[in-house]
Amino acid sequence: MKIALAQINPVVGDITGNSAKIADCLTRAEAAGAELVVFSELVVTGYPPRDLLRKEQFVADSLAAVQDLAVRCTNVAALVGYVRPIPEGTGWPLQNVAALLADGAIRYVHVKSLLPTYDVFDETRYFQPGPTGQWVEFAGCKLGLSICEDLWDAVALGRALYGRDPIAELTAAGAEAIVNMAASPYEMGKAAQREELFARQAARSRCPIVYVNQVGGNDELIFDGASCVVSPAGQVIARAASFREDLLVADLAGGGHIEPLGEEMASLSSALKLGLADYVHKCGFRSVVLGLSGGIDSAVVAVLAAEALGPENVLALAMPSRYSSAASLQDAQAVARAAHIELRVLPIEPLHVAYAQVLRETMPLGSCDGTEENVQARVRGNLIMAHSNKLGHLALATGNKSELSTGYCTLYGDMAGALSPIGDVLKTVVYKLADQLNAEAGRERIPRRVFEKAPSAELKPGQRDQDKLPPYDVLDEILRRYIEQDRTAEQIVAEGFDAATVQGVVQMVDSAEFKRRQASPVLKVTSRAFGSGRRMPIAQGYRPLP
Repeated sequence: MKIALAQINPVVGDITGNSAKIADCLTRAEAAGAELVVFSELVVTGYPPRDLLRKEQFVADSLAAVQDLAVRCTNVAALVGYVRPIPEGTGWPLQNVAALLADGAIRYVHVKSLLPTYDVFDETRYFQPGPTGQWVEFAGCKLGLSICEDLWDAVALGRALYGRDPIAELTAAGAEAIVNMAASPYEMGKAAQREELFARQAARSRCPIVYVNQVGGNDELIFDGASCVVSPAGQVIARAASFREDLLVADLAGGGHIEPLGEEMASLSSALKLGLADYVHKCGFRSVVLGLSGGIDSAVVAVLAAEALGPENVLALAMPSRYSSAASLQDAQAVARAAHIELRVLPIEPLHVAYAQVLRETMPLGSCDGTEENVQARVRGNLIMAHSNKLGHLALATGNKSELSTGYCTLYGDMAGALSPIGDVLKTVVYKLADQLNAEAGRERIPRRVFEKAPSAELKPGQRDQDKLPPYDVLDEILRRYIEQDRTAEQIVAEGFDAATVQGVVQMVDSAEFKRRQASPVLKVTSRAFGSGRRMPIAQGYRPLP
Protein backbone atom coordinates (compact mmCIF):
# COMPACT_ATOMS: atom_id res chain seq x y z
CA MET A 1 0.00 0.00 0.00
CA LYS A 2 1.33 3.48 -0.89
CA ILE A 3 0.74 5.91 1.96
CA ALA A 4 1.41 9.65 1.89
CA LEU A 5 2.65 11.17 5.14
CA ALA A 6 1.28 14.73 5.00
CA GLN A 7 3.34 16.83 7.39
CA ILE A 8 1.87 20.32 7.36
CA ASN A 9 2.21 23.48 9.44
CA PRO A 10 -1.31 24.43 10.57
CA VAL A 11 -2.28 27.71 12.19
CA VAL A 12 -4.23 27.17 15.40
CA GLY A 13 -7.84 28.18 14.82
CA ASP A 14 -7.51 28.79 11.08
CA ILE A 15 -9.89 26.03 10.05
CA THR A 16 -10.35 27.46 6.55
CA GLY A 17 -6.62 27.84 5.88
CA ASN A 18 -5.77 24.46 7.37
CA SER A 19 -8.47 22.78 5.29
CA ALA A 20 -7.04 24.36 2.15
CA LYS A 21 -3.61 22.90 2.97
CA ILE A 22 -5.19 19.49 3.57
CA ALA A 23 -7.02 19.65 0.23
CA ASP A 24 -3.79 20.59 -1.55
CA CYS A 25 -2.00 17.59 -0.02
CA LEU A 26 -4.84 15.31 -1.14
CA THR A 27 -4.42 16.50 -4.72
CA ARG A 28 -0.64 16.10 -4.68
CA ALA A 29 -0.76 12.70 -2.97
CA GLU A 30 -3.28 11.39 -5.48
CA ALA A 31 -1.06 12.56 -8.33
CA ALA A 32 1.85 10.68 -6.72
CA GLY A 33 -0.16 7.46 -6.66
CA ALA A 34 -0.92 7.29 -2.94
CA GLU A 35 -3.95 5.33 -1.79
CA LEU A 36 -4.12 6.86 1.71
CA VAL A 37 -2.98 10.24 3.03
CA VAL A 38 -2.27 10.47 6.78
CA PHE A 39 -2.31 13.85 8.55
CA SER A 40 -1.30 14.89 12.07
CA GLU A 41 -3.35 15.13 15.26
CA LEU A 42 -6.09 17.80 15.22
CA VAL A 43 -4.77 19.01 11.86
CA VAL A 44 -8.06 20.78 11.05
CA THR A 45 -7.89 23.00 14.15
CA GLY A 46 -4.13 23.04 14.69
CA TYR A 47 -2.61 21.83 17.94
CA PRO A 48 -3.03 22.88 20.68
CA PRO A 49 -6.35 24.75 20.27
CA ARG A 50 -6.63 25.26 24.04
CA ASP A 51 -9.67 27.29 25.13
CA LEU A 52 -10.86 27.86 21.58
CA LEU A 53 -12.44 24.49 22.32
CA ARG A 54 -14.84 26.22 24.71
CA LYS A 55 -16.43 27.98 21.74
CA GLU A 56 -19.28 25.85 20.41
CA GLN A 57 -19.08 27.43 16.96
CA PHE A 58 -15.38 26.54 16.73
CA VAL A 59 -16.15 22.88 17.38
CA ALA A 60 -19.03 22.95 14.91
CA ASP A 61 -16.79 24.52 12.27
CA SER A 62 -14.21 21.78 12.79
CA LEU A 63 -16.78 19.08 12.13
CA ALA A 64 -18.19 20.91 9.09
CA ALA A 65 -14.70 21.22 7.60
CA VAL A 66 -14.14 17.46 7.89
CA GLN A 67 -17.46 16.77 6.22
CA ASP A 68 -16.45 19.04 3.34
CA LEU A 69 -13.07 17.32 3.07
CA ALA A 70 -14.75 13.92 2.98
CA VAL A 71 -16.56 14.88 -0.21
CA ARG A 72 -13.14 15.43 -1.86
CA CYS A 73 -11.95 11.94 -0.93
CA THR A 74 -13.25 9.90 -3.84
CA ASN A 75 -10.03 8.77 -5.53
CA VAL A 76 -7.77 8.93 -2.50
CA ALA A 77 -8.56 8.27 1.18
CA ALA A 78 -7.39 10.33 4.15
CA LEU A 79 -6.96 10.12 7.91
CA VAL A 80 -7.69 13.57 9.35
CA GLY A 81 -7.62 14.76 12.96
CA TYR A 82 -10.32 17.08 14.34
CA VAL A 83 -12.57 17.78 17.35
CA ARG A 84 -15.91 16.01 17.77
CA PRO A 85 -18.68 17.00 20.17
CA ILE A 86 -20.39 14.28 22.21
CA PRO A 87 -23.57 14.89 24.19
CA GLU A 88 -23.27 12.00 26.66
CA GLY A 89 -20.87 11.25 29.50
CA THR A 90 -19.25 13.33 32.22
CA GLY A 91 -16.58 15.97 31.77
CA TRP A 92 -16.22 18.40 28.89
CA PRO A 93 -18.28 17.05 25.96
CA LEU A 94 -15.53 16.77 23.36
CA GLN A 95 -13.30 14.11 21.87
CA ASN A 96 -9.96 14.29 20.09
CA VAL A 97 -10.60 12.12 17.05
CA ALA A 98 -9.31 10.92 13.70
CA ALA A 99 -11.62 10.18 10.79
CA LEU A 100 -11.05 7.89 7.84
CA LEU A 101 -12.42 9.73 4.82
CA ALA A 102 -13.07 7.56 1.76
CA ASP A 103 -15.61 7.18 -1.04
CA GLY A 104 -16.84 10.72 -0.40
CA ALA A 105 -17.85 10.13 3.24
CA ILE A 106 -16.62 9.71 6.81
CA ARG A 107 -16.18 5.96 6.98
CA TYR A 108 -14.77 5.48 10.48
CA VAL A 109 -13.90 7.60 13.53
CA HIS A 110 -11.24 6.74 16.09
CA VAL A 111 -11.14 8.46 19.50
CA LYS A 112 -7.89 9.21 21.32
CA SER A 113 -7.51 6.86 24.28
CA LEU A 114 -4.77 8.40 26.44
CA LEU A 115 -5.09 12.07 27.35
CA PRO A 116 -1.82 13.57 28.61
CA THR A 117 -2.05 15.95 31.54
CA TYR A 118 1.54 16.87 32.37
CA ASP A 119 4.19 19.30 31.17
CA VAL A 120 2.51 21.50 28.51
CA PHE A 121 -0.38 19.09 27.98
CA ASP A 122 -3.81 19.59 29.56
CA GLU A 123 -6.10 17.37 27.51
CA THR A 124 -8.38 16.18 30.32
CA ARG A 125 -9.43 19.83 30.59
CA TYR A 126 -11.15 19.44 27.23
CA PHE A 127 -11.60 15.83 26.14
CA GLN A 128 -13.07 12.50 27.12
CA PRO A 129 -11.00 9.39 26.34
CA GLY A 130 -12.15 6.85 23.80
CA PRO A 131 -13.01 3.18 24.26
CA THR A 132 -10.83 0.20 23.40
CA GLY A 133 -9.48 0.68 19.90
CA GLN A 134 -10.55 -1.42 16.94
CA TRP A 135 -8.88 -1.78 13.60
CA VAL A 136 -10.43 -0.53 10.39
CA GLU A 137 -9.89 -2.30 7.09
CA PHE A 138 -8.51 -0.32 4.19
CA ALA A 139 -7.12 -1.67 0.92
CA GLY A 140 -7.08 -5.15 2.41
CA CYS A 141 -5.04 -4.12 5.47
CA LYS A 142 -6.30 -3.98 9.05
CA LEU A 143 -5.16 -0.52 10.24
CA GLY A 144 -4.95 0.12 13.97
CA LEU A 145 -5.47 3.84 14.50
CA SER A 146 -3.88 5.74 17.38
CA ILE A 147 -3.36 9.39 18.27
CA CYS A 148 -0.05 10.68 19.68
CA GLU A 149 0.02 9.66 23.38
CA ASP A 150 -1.66 6.35 22.55
CA LEU A 151 1.69 5.15 21.18
CA TRP A 152 3.85 6.16 24.15
CA ASP A 153 4.88 3.46 26.63
CA ALA A 154 6.07 3.52 30.25
CA VAL A 155 9.74 3.38 29.19
CA ALA A 156 9.45 6.58 27.13
CA LEU A 157 7.27 8.33 29.72
CA GLY A 158 9.48 7.36 32.66
CA ARG A 159 6.68 5.51 34.46
CA ALA A 160 3.29 3.96 33.77
CA LEU A 161 0.84 6.88 33.66
CA TYR A 162 -2.21 5.00 32.44
CA GLY A 163 -4.06 1.79 33.15
CA ARG A 164 -4.40 1.02 29.46
CA ASP A 165 -2.14 0.02 26.58
CA PRO A 166 -3.86 1.06 23.33
CA ILE A 167 -1.22 -0.50 21.06
CA ALA A 168 -1.51 -3.86 22.82
CA GLU A 169 -5.29 -3.59 22.51
CA LEU A 170 -5.05 -2.94 18.77
CA THR A 171 -2.63 -5.78 18.07
CA ALA A 172 -4.67 -8.17 20.23
CA ALA A 173 -7.69 -7.25 18.13
CA GLY A 174 -5.78 -8.22 14.98
CA ALA A 175 -4.34 -4.95 13.62
CA GLU A 176 -1.75 -5.51 10.91
CA ALA A 177 -0.31 -1.99 10.85
CA ILE A 178 -0.34 0.87 13.37
CA VAL A 179 -0.99 4.45 12.26
CA ASN A 180 -0.17 7.20 14.75
CA MET A 181 -1.30 10.80 14.13
CA ALA A 182 0.70 13.07 16.40
CA ALA A 183 1.42 16.58 17.59
CA SER A 184 4.62 15.88 19.50
CA PRO A 185 6.57 19.03 20.46
CA TYR A 186 10.29 19.33 19.90
CA GLU A 187 12.79 18.97 22.73
CA MET A 188 16.54 18.61 22.46
CA GLY A 189 17.24 14.90 22.01
CA LYS A 190 13.59 13.90 21.68
CA ALA A 191 13.68 12.82 18.02
CA ALA A 192 16.01 9.94 18.79
CA GLN A 193 13.96 9.03 21.86
CA ARG A 194 10.80 8.88 19.75
CA GLU A 195 12.36 6.56 17.20
CA GLU A 196 13.57 4.26 19.98
CA LEU A 197 9.94 4.16 21.15
CA PHE A 198 8.70 3.37 17.64
CA ALA A 199 11.22 0.55 17.31
CA ARG A 200 10.05 -1.00 20.62
CA GLN A 201 6.39 -0.74 19.71
CA ALA A 202 6.90 -2.10 16.20
CA ALA A 203 8.87 -5.08 17.47
CA ARG A 204 6.39 -5.76 20.26
CA SER A 205 3.33 -5.53 18.02
CA ARG A 206 5.07 -7.13 15.01
CA CYS A 207 3.47 -4.44 12.90
CA PRO A 208 4.81 -1.59 10.80
CA ILE A 209 4.18 1.84 12.29
CA VAL A 210 3.23 4.94 10.30
CA TYR A 211 3.88 8.07 12.36
CA VAL A 212 2.83 11.54 11.14
CA ASN A 213 3.81 14.54 13.25
CA GLN A 214 2.78 18.18 13.04
CA VAL A 215 5.46 20.69 12.06
CA GLY A 216 5.75 24.40 12.87
CA GLY A 217 5.54 26.75 15.83
CA ASN A 218 2.36 27.50 17.76
CA ASP A 219 2.91 29.96 20.61
CA GLU A 220 5.75 28.57 22.74
CA LEU A 221 5.65 25.07 21.24
CA ILE A 222 7.72 23.96 18.27
CA PHE A 223 6.79 20.82 16.32
CA ASP A 224 9.64 19.24 14.43
CA GLY A 225 7.90 16.89 12.00
CA ALA A 226 10.29 14.00 11.18
CA SER A 227 7.30 11.80 10.33
CA CYS A 228 8.37 8.26 9.52
CA VAL A 229 7.54 4.65 8.68
CA VAL A 230 9.07 1.95 10.89
CA SER A 231 9.25 -1.70 9.86
CA PRO A 232 8.15 -4.57 12.15
CA ALA A 233 11.87 -5.13 12.79
CA GLY A 234 12.13 -1.63 14.25
CA GLN A 235 13.99 -0.04 11.34
CA VAL A 236 13.12 3.40 9.97
CA ILE A 237 12.35 2.73 6.30
CA ALA A 238 11.07 6.22 5.41
CA ARG A 239 11.41 9.60 7.08
CA ALA A 240 10.11 13.06 6.21
CA ALA A 241 12.04 16.29 6.72
CA SER A 242 12.53 17.93 10.10
CA PHE A 243 11.37 21.51 10.76
CA ARG A 244 9.57 22.03 7.44
CA GLU A 245 6.46 20.88 5.65
CA ASP A 246 6.78 17.70 3.64
CA LEU A 247 4.68 15.20 1.74
CA LEU A 248 6.39 11.82 1.81
CA VAL A 249 4.95 8.93 -0.20
CA ALA A 250 6.13 5.56 1.08
CA ASP A 251 5.25 1.93 0.62
CA LEU A 252 4.11 0.22 3.80
CA ALA A 253 6.46 -2.68 3.12
CA GLY A 254 9.18 -1.22 0.92
CA GLY A 255 9.62 2.18 2.57
CA GLY A 256 10.70 5.35 0.79
CA HIS A 257 13.02 8.34 1.02
CA ILE A 258 14.82 8.79 4.35
CA GLU A 259 15.67 12.34 5.42
CA PRO A 260 18.49 12.50 8.00
CA LEU A 261 17.97 13.66 11.57
CA GLY A 262 20.12 16.69 12.38
CA GLU A 263 22.82 16.91 15.03
CA GLU A 264 21.76 18.40 18.38
CA MET A 265 22.93 21.99 17.86
CA ALA A 266 21.85 22.06 14.21
CA SER A 267 18.40 20.89 15.27
CA LEU A 268 18.24 23.48 18.06
CA SER A 269 19.14 26.20 15.57
CA SER A 270 16.45 25.03 13.14
CA ALA A 271 13.87 24.73 15.91
CA LEU A 272 14.42 28.26 17.22
CA LYS A 273 14.30 29.79 13.74
CA LEU A 274 11.07 27.94 12.96
CA GLY A 275 9.49 28.85 16.30
CA LEU A 276 10.52 32.50 15.97
CA ALA A 277 9.30 32.86 12.38
CA ASP A 278 5.96 31.20 13.04
CA TYR A 279 5.33 33.18 16.22
CA VAL A 280 5.96 36.45 14.40
CA HIS A 281 4.02 35.61 11.25
CA LYS A 282 1.09 33.80 12.92
CA CYS A 283 0.65 36.80 15.24
CA GLY A 284 0.31 39.02 12.17
CA PHE A 285 3.74 40.69 12.22
CA ARG A 286 6.53 40.77 9.63
CA SER A 287 9.42 42.37 11.51
CA VAL A 288 11.09 42.54 14.92
CA VAL A 289 13.11 44.92 17.09
CA LEU A 290 15.63 43.97 19.76
CA GLY A 291 18.40 45.42 21.87
CA LEU A 292 21.87 44.49 20.63
CA SER A 293 24.41 44.98 23.41
CA GLY A 294 27.52 43.33 22.02
CA GLY A 295 27.04 40.33 24.33
CA ILE A 296 26.56 36.72 23.30
CA ASP A 297 22.82 36.46 24.03
CA SER A 298 21.60 39.41 21.98
CA ALA A 299 24.03 38.48 19.20
CA VAL A 300 22.53 34.98 18.96
CA VAL A 301 18.97 36.34 18.95
CA ALA A 302 19.85 38.87 16.25
CA VAL A 303 21.34 36.21 13.99
CA LEU A 304 18.43 33.82 14.59
CA ALA A 305 15.98 36.60 13.72
CA ALA A 306 17.86 37.58 10.57
CA GLU A 307 17.86 33.94 9.42
CA ALA A 308 14.23 33.32 10.35
CA LEU A 309 12.67 36.53 9.03
CA GLY A 310 15.17 37.98 6.57
CA PRO A 311 17.67 40.66 7.64
CA GLU A 312 15.52 43.42 6.16
CA ASN A 313 12.90 42.61 8.81
CA VAL A 314 15.18 42.99 11.83
CA LEU A 315 15.95 46.29 13.58
CA ALA A 316 18.60 46.31 16.31
CA LEU A 317 19.11 49.06 18.87
CA ALA A 318 22.48 49.62 20.55
CA MET A 319 21.87 51.66 23.71
CA PRO A 320 25.18 52.38 25.39
CA SER A 321 25.36 53.93 28.84
CA ARG A 322 28.19 55.63 30.75
CA TYR A 323 29.31 52.14 31.79
CA SER A 324 29.31 50.53 28.34
CA SER A 325 32.71 49.75 26.90
CA ALA A 326 33.73 50.89 23.45
CA ALA A 327 34.38 47.24 22.63
CA SER A 328 30.73 46.33 23.30
CA LEU A 329 29.45 48.88 20.80
CA GLN A 330 32.05 47.74 18.28
CA ASP A 331 30.94 44.13 18.75
CA ALA A 332 27.27 45.07 18.29
CA GLN A 333 28.18 46.89 15.07
CA ALA A 334 30.16 43.87 13.86
CA VAL A 335 27.24 41.51 14.50
CA ALA A 336 24.81 43.84 12.72
CA ARG A 337 27.11 44.12 9.69
CA ALA A 338 27.66 40.36 9.49
CA ALA A 339 23.93 39.67 9.80
CA HIS A 340 23.06 42.49 7.35
CA ILE A 341 20.56 44.02 9.79
CA GLU A 342 19.97 47.70 10.55
CA LEU A 343 21.54 49.01 13.76
CA ARG A 344 20.55 52.28 15.38
CA VAL A 345 22.72 53.69 18.15
CA LEU A 346 20.75 55.43 20.91
CA PRO A 347 22.96 56.57 23.83
CA ILE A 348 20.91 56.45 27.04
CA GLU A 349 23.05 58.81 29.12
CA PRO A 350 20.64 61.81 28.87
CA LEU A 351 17.67 59.64 29.86
CA HIS A 352 19.63 57.99 32.65
CA VAL A 353 20.54 61.40 34.07
CA ALA A 354 16.94 62.62 33.79
CA TYR A 355 15.60 59.55 35.61
CA ALA A 356 18.15 60.03 38.40
CA GLN A 357 17.25 63.70 38.81
CA VAL A 358 13.55 62.90 39.21
CA LEU A 359 14.18 60.00 41.58
CA ARG A 360 16.47 62.02 43.85
CA GLU A 361 13.47 64.17 44.78
CA THR A 362 11.84 61.21 46.52
CA MET A 363 14.66 58.80 47.48
CA PRO A 364 18.37 58.83 48.19
CA LEU A 365 20.52 57.96 45.18
CA GLY A 366 24.24 58.01 44.77
CA SER A 367 25.85 54.61 44.92
CA CYS A 368 25.21 52.44 41.87
CA ASP A 369 23.01 49.83 43.54
CA GLY A 370 20.30 47.58 42.10
CA THR A 371 17.88 50.50 41.78
CA GLU A 372 20.14 52.53 39.50
CA GLU A 373 21.15 49.43 37.56
CA ASN A 374 17.52 48.61 36.88
CA VAL A 375 16.76 52.17 35.79
CA GLN A 376 19.21 51.72 32.92
CA ALA A 377 17.57 48.47 31.85
CA ARG A 378 14.13 50.09 31.98
CA VAL A 379 15.27 53.02 29.87
CA ARG A 380 16.37 50.53 27.26
CA GLY A 381 13.10 48.62 27.55
CA ASN A 382 11.17 51.85 26.96
CA LEU A 383 13.16 52.61 23.83
CA ILE A 384 12.60 49.13 22.43
CA MET A 385 8.86 49.30 23.10
CA ALA A 386 8.63 52.79 21.57
CA HIS A 387 10.13 51.47 18.33
CA SER A 388 7.77 48.50 18.50
CA ASN A 389 4.73 50.75 18.88
CA LYS A 390 5.68 53.34 16.29
CA LEU A 391 7.14 51.06 13.59
CA GLY A 392 4.98 47.98 14.08
CA HIS A 393 7.87 45.66 14.97
CA LEU A 394 7.34 42.80 17.39
CA ALA A 395 9.80 43.18 20.29
CA LEU A 396 12.14 40.31 21.17
CA ALA A 397 13.57 39.77 24.64
CA THR A 398 17.13 38.45 24.52
CA GLY A 399 17.58 36.84 27.96
CA ASN A 400 18.61 33.20 28.38
CA LYS A 401 17.29 30.49 30.70
CA SER A 402 20.07 30.93 33.25
CA GLU A 403 19.05 34.57 33.72
CA LEU A 404 15.31 33.85 33.85
CA SER A 405 15.95 31.05 36.33
CA THR A 406 17.88 33.17 38.80
CA GLY A 407 16.04 36.46 38.31
CA TYR A 408 19.18 38.04 36.87
CA CYS A 409 16.98 40.19 34.64
CA THR A 410 14.88 43.33 35.01
CA LEU A 411 11.11 43.55 34.85
CA TYR A 412 10.00 46.12 32.23
CA GLY A 413 13.63 46.38 31.17
CA ASP A 414 15.62 43.63 29.46
CA MET A 415 12.60 41.35 29.93
CA ALA A 416 10.45 43.65 27.77
CA GLY A 417 9.22 41.94 24.63
CA ALA A 418 6.56 39.77 23.06
CA LEU A 419 8.72 36.65 22.68
CA SER A 420 11.81 35.23 24.35
CA PRO A 421 13.53 33.10 21.67
CA ILE A 422 16.33 31.75 23.90
CA GLY A 423 14.54 31.82 27.26
CA ASP A 424 14.77 28.02 27.42
CA VAL A 425 18.46 27.92 26.44
CA LEU A 426 21.00 27.85 29.28
CA LYS A 427 23.97 30.21 29.00
CA THR A 428 26.48 27.43 28.34
CA VAL A 429 24.28 26.17 25.50
CA VAL A 430 23.98 29.70 24.08
CA TYR A 431 27.72 29.61 23.38
CA LYS A 432 27.38 26.25 21.59
CA LEU A 433 24.45 27.65 19.60
CA ALA A 434 26.55 30.68 18.62
CA ASP A 435 29.26 28.33 17.33
CA GLN A 436 26.59 26.49 15.33
CA LEU A 437 25.32 29.71 13.76
CA ASN A 438 28.84 30.64 12.73
CA ALA A 439 29.41 27.16 11.30
CA GLU A 440 26.20 27.37 9.27
CA ALA A 441 27.40 30.57 7.67
CA GLY A 442 30.97 29.39 7.20
CA ARG A 443 32.16 32.66 8.74
CA GLU A 444 32.16 34.60 12.00
CA ARG A 445 28.79 36.29 12.16
CA ILE A 446 29.39 36.47 15.90
CA PRO A 447 32.98 37.65 16.49
CA ARG A 448 35.33 35.52 18.59
CA ARG A 449 35.79 38.41 21.00
CA VAL A 450 32.10 38.10 21.99
CA PHE A 451 32.75 34.50 23.04
CA GLU A 452 35.90 35.33 24.96
CA LYS A 453 34.97 38.37 27.05
CA ALA A 454 33.58 37.88 30.54
CA PRO A 455 29.76 38.13 30.55
CA SER A 456 28.55 41.47 31.92
CA ALA A 457 25.42 43.59 31.92
CA GLU A 458 27.67 46.68 32.11
CA LEU A 459 25.41 48.47 34.56
CA LYS A 460 28.20 49.70 36.85
CA PRO A 461 31.99 50.02 36.67
CA GLY A 462 33.81 46.68 36.35
CA GLN A 463 30.63 44.62 36.68
CA ARG A 464 30.68 40.92 35.81
CA ASP A 465 27.85 38.37 35.89
CA GLN A 466 29.90 36.24 38.26
CA ASP A 467 29.79 39.02 40.86
CA LYS A 468 26.32 37.71 41.75
CA LEU A 469 26.13 34.32 40.03
CA PRO A 470 28.26 31.16 40.23
CA PRO A 471 30.33 30.36 37.12
CA TYR A 472 27.90 29.41 34.37
CA ASP A 473 29.28 25.88 33.95
CA VAL A 474 28.41 25.24 37.61
CA LEU A 475 25.20 27.27 37.64
CA ASP A 476 23.73 25.56 34.58
CA GLU A 477 24.35 22.06 35.94
CA ILE A 478 22.53 23.00 39.15
CA LEU A 479 19.67 24.56 37.16
CA ARG A 480 19.31 21.44 34.98
CA ARG A 481 18.90 19.31 38.06
CA TYR A 482 16.64 21.65 40.02
CA ILE A 483 14.35 22.83 37.18
CA GLU A 484 14.39 20.11 34.54
CA GLN A 485 14.84 17.06 36.80
CA ASP A 486 13.01 18.33 39.92
CA ARG A 487 15.88 17.37 42.24
CA THR A 488 15.97 18.83 45.75
CA ALA A 489 18.87 20.93 46.98
CA GLU A 490 19.97 18.03 49.17
CA GLN A 491 20.02 15.63 46.23
CA ILE A 492 22.08 18.09 44.17
CA VAL A 493 24.56 18.59 46.99
CA ALA A 494 24.87 14.79 47.30
CA GLU A 495 26.13 14.78 43.70
CA GLY A 496 29.16 16.79 44.76
CA PHE A 497 28.05 20.43 44.40
CA ASP A 498 28.92 22.99 47.07
CA ALA A 499 26.05 23.25 49.57
CA ALA A 500 26.13 27.04 49.94
CA THR A 501 26.20 27.49 46.17
CA VAL A 502 23.26 25.15 45.66
CA GLN A 503 21.20 26.79 48.40
CA GLY A 504 21.90 30.21 46.93
CA VAL A 505 20.83 29.14 43.44
CA VAL A 506 17.67 27.46 44.71
CA GLN A 507 16.76 30.61 46.64
CA MET A 508 17.27 32.76 43.54
CA VAL A 509 15.13 30.45 41.39
CA ASP A 510 12.26 30.30 43.89
CA SER A 511 12.20 34.02 44.64
CA ALA A 512 12.13 34.98 40.93
CA GLU A 513 8.87 33.20 40.13
CA PHE A 514 6.92 36.48 40.18
CA LYS A 515 9.23 37.86 37.48
CA ARG A 516 8.78 34.87 35.22
CA ARG A 517 4.99 35.20 35.41
CA GLN A 518 5.42 38.62 33.80
CA ALA A 519 7.90 37.47 31.18
CA SER A 520 7.13 37.05 27.50
CA PRO A 521 6.42 33.55 26.12
CA VAL A 522 9.50 31.36 25.90
CA LEU A 523 10.17 29.01 22.97
CA LYS A 524 10.27 25.55 24.54
CA VAL A 525 13.28 23.40 23.63
CA THR A 526 13.90 21.39 26.83
CA SER A 527 11.85 19.04 28.97
CA ARG A 528 10.91 21.85 31.39
CA ALA A 529 10.57 25.36 30.05
CA PHE A 530 9.16 28.30 31.94
CA GLY A 531 5.51 28.89 31.13
CA SER A 532 2.78 26.31 30.76
CA GLY A 533 5.23 23.44 31.37
CA ARG A 534 6.30 24.62 34.85
CA ARG A 535 3.52 25.92 37.06
CA MET A 536 4.93 26.89 40.43
CA PRO A 537 3.05 29.01 42.98
CA ILE A 538 4.41 32.51 43.42
CA ALA A 539 3.58 32.84 47.12
CA GLN A 540 4.84 29.65 48.70
CA GLY A 541 6.95 28.63 51.67
CA TYR A 542 7.82 25.00 51.04
CA ARG A 543 11.14 23.83 52.43
CA PRO A 544 12.05 20.11 52.48
CA LEU A 545 11.78 18.57 55.94
CA PRO A 546 15.12 17.59 57.51
